[in-house]
Amino acid sequence: MQGMDQGRPPQENTETAGDLTTAGPETRPRQEINTLLAIMQALRTPETGCPWDLQQDFSSIAPYTLEEAYEVLDAIERGEMDDLRDELGDLLLQVVYHAQMASEADHFQFADVVEAITTKMVRRHPHVFGDAEARAAGVEQGFWERTKDAEREGTEKQRKRLLDDIPAALPALTRALKLQKRAARVGFDWPDVSMVLDKIVEEAQELTEARDHLSVEKQAEEFGDMLFVMVNLGRHLGLDAEDALRKANTKFTRRFNYIEDTLKGRNSSVEAADLDEMDMIWNEIRKMEKVSE
Repeated sequence: MQGMDQGRPPQENTETAGDLTTAGPETRPRQEINTLLAIMQALRTPETGCPWDLQQDFSSIAPYTLEEAYEVLDAIERGEMDDLRDELGDLLLQVVYHAQMASEADHFQFADVVEAITTKMVRRHPHVFGDAEARAAGVEQGFWERTKDAEREGTEKQRKRLLDDIPAALPALTRALKLQKRAARVGFDWPDVSMVLDKIVEEAQELTEARDHLSVEKQAEEFGDMLFVMVNLGRHLGLDAEDALRKANTKFTRRFNYIEDTLKGRNSSVEAADLDEMDMIWNEIRKMEKVSE
């Protein structure tokens, strides 16, 4: 990507970003991307910038990038459009932040990021942006994977083995699903969901045996195997394990909050209540939710 901005001065990527910074980017129109780019440049300017921002690098910012992506997802699931607007802004800031640091190191500019994704979107949608023949043909089966393989050819991303390009940093359940889908494409898959259910029973038995007789490390291994098969079951049922567990987390939080609020209304607390009392309230909210379904 470094070669993308060779022979082109950084000023062409923004509206003379340096001038924006010295003019006070905070006073410029708030709806222009150049204003945001200039604000980030100002924050990263030595001596006059923000001390915290100046200390950051790609690795230190990466966890915030991931966190902001999840906050976007949370706003979507809650259906809060005002929150979604704000969270999308936070996520956009992460892109700008990484691009600014890359620019400082002469790797690439923000405009190169925009150019790369624009080029990719046009290339991957010939049925929308191509000629009349391509539009009429639509998207044939396997087009996406062939296109991505062609993009990787001759680069460090070129896949040597089938699973090579599935990022290890993905959430574990999401990565498990992607691994299974990729293997299934070449026929390495259970042909029937009943076989997956049988495998879950088998893994549960192995976990029980590990709990009773084996080390903690072996128990963890068997537990991981069972989780992996559960993801496979979801895939065969057309369900996403990450999404299903996230919703289960939300449901548990809602119900536990009800327990806490109910006890507070009784001048008690979760710390003071015993399991039987909390379980009764839990069953109460479960019944209420079933009635409202």
